[in-house]
Amino acid sequence: QLQLVESGGGSVQAGGSLRLSCAASGATYQAYSMGWFREAPGKSREGVASFDGDGRIAYADSVKGRFTISRVKIDHTLSLHLQMNDLNPEDSAMYYCAAGNGLLTATQVLGAGYWTMDYWGKGTLVTISS
Repeated sequence: QLQLVESGGGSVQAGGSLRLSCAASGATYQAYSMGWFREAPGKSREGVASFDGDGRIAYADSVKGRFTISRVKIDHTLSLHLQMNDLNPEDSAMYYCAAGNGLLTATQVLGAGYWTMDYWGKGTLVTISS
């Protein structure tokens, strides 16, 4: 079992930056493919950025060049981060961290549905004002 807790959400003006973090606890010794997803009111959940078991990264076209995903694993600690720059109102959403089978590619994670990923956090809210 893996527990995921997101943090770092908030309200900023357009053009601003936020850094989201996801702290993993539990079975962190396993290899996971992980990703950040977001869900805005009235829209489907979408993959934003992902990291697969081999360290490859993928981004949604809408965030390329603005968002940077990173993963830190030291001993039994595992965390996933999302640096978000040049934010715009369309980035407003609940952001979720998720982890799944380490054999999933970064691209597969990005397009993953809810049931593809094994673990989800409860989300952190990001609100961007114009």
